[in-house]
Amino acid sequence: MRKPARLWGCILNRYLSSNNKEFYSLLSVKNILANEHTEEKIAVQGWVKALRNMKTNVFFDIDDGSCVNKLQVVLSKNRKPHNLTFGSSVKVEGVIQPNPQNIGKPELKADNVEVVGPCDIEKGYPFAPRKSYSADYIRQFLHMRSRTSTFASLLRIRHSASLAVHNFFDSKGFLLVHTPILTSNDCEGAGEVFRVNPHNENLLVEMMKLGVAKDEAFFDTKAFLTVSGQLHAECISRGISKVYTFGPTFRAENSRSRLHLSEFYMIEPEIAFVDDLNEILILMEDFVKSLTTSLMDISGEDIEFLYKRHESRQMEEISKILRNPFITMTYDEAFSVICKHAHKFKSIPRKEEGLNKEQELFLVEQNGGSPVFIINWPKEMKPFYMKEMESDSDKVLAVDLLAPGIGELCGGSLRESDPTELTRRLQTLGLEQQMKWYTEMRQFGNVPTGGFGMGFERFLQMLLPIPSIKDVIPFPRWAHNCRM
Repeated sequence: MRKPARLWGCILNRYLSSNNKEFYSLLSVKNILANEHTEEKIAVQGWVKALRNMKTNVFFDIDDGSCVNKLQVVLSKNRKPHNLTFGSSVKVEGVIQPNPQNIGKPELKADNVEVVGPCDIEKGYPFAPRKSYSADYIRQFLHMRSRTSTFASLLRIRHSASLAVHNFFDSKGFLLVHTPILTSNDCEGAGEVFRVNPHNENLLVEMMKLGVAKDEAFFDTKAFLTVSGQLHAECISRGISKVYTFGPTFRAENSRSRLHLSEFYMIEPEIAFVDDLNEILILMEDFVKSLTTSLMDISGEDIEFLYKRHESRQMEEISKILRNPFITMTYDEAFSVICKHAHKFKSIPRKEEGLNKEQELFLVEQNGGSPVFIINWPKEMKPFYMKEMESDSDKVLAVDLLAPGIGELCGGSLRESDPTELTRRLQTLGLEQQMKWYTEMRQFGNVPTGGFGMGFERFLQMLLPIPSIKDVIPFPRWAHNCRM
């Protein structure tokens, strides 16, 4: 039986004060604000976010990262440590009492305040009290941006979203599979991969003396950072019917746009015994809506806080994702709509070039801001593993989900299950031997499979009023930038 959060806080977090005479319960700010603790002796640890000197008392707000709100502390001026400043880390012991200026909210009347880590702004601390900063500025200080209220909210939302992903798939009977980061194949076939070599010149020289190619010196084959866990998930799905991956992926795409990262997280479910693309569309829509609903329930305060800080978007936009069924269009239908409005685009639409970001966003806007499925894509635009349509061999049973603000959110397909057809395609690409295992697993107890991939950071961008994808991941890596 699960114990109440308050009780766990008392059981797990109690400690004796330094003089071993008075007893305080060490609690989080979130716990203190959410539960009735009036007249209790409480201890809290965190960082000073604001400090106000009055005639006889000092008031300061403490934030420990547990929630979007701060706890006000009241300290007699004659007890104020000389190095208590904005940004300093503190340990505070005191008694919870009602806040006379804010009915219904508690404040902590401090008995003792210990400055754990002083903060001298004049020595280079990048943030100052009562000042707001642009995302570009804050991004220059990756090692300290969790100190800002906006990024702390983002981190809590990201945590809740991760839990919601696992809860969703667990409730549907999926098994989590950790697929490798190091791989010998390029799943997408686009060549935008990072090659992996040991950082050991002596090893490379010795192996080359033995006739081993430099690129194959360690693994005896070329090795790359993965661009997708899909191919490995396909293997597992032929023994365990429903699986998913959730892990880091890498793209060596030379782009600094607001929608691209060199390292990001992908969520990729794979299902066996599926031969209808509609099953993938249903799962995709259910997943996006369920994840959105969960975050609105769990992280509503943080999401609302971010929307108040970014006036470019309104929270009402989220309801469009949840309210209506997603629209489904074929690629041909979508391109026909684009051509009818060709005068609205910066470049001339060309069917063989696919849909660019501007066109993707336009199709979503045409649907009133609700996401749009684009299905049945030209075969030459998609990777080798996608299944041909029986009615049109020039097209594959593939889907892209377009979402507001970002364009493509998910991509998926039915997988080609015929080993003979796959071998033919791989021969054309010169990959028959390298990918022999991929065709071989279709020769024994084979089943049709399908699935999709969703960029985790893209989803967060869709949900939140954060323009740059670099600001929805703790430590972003993009072309020409790999700090820390």
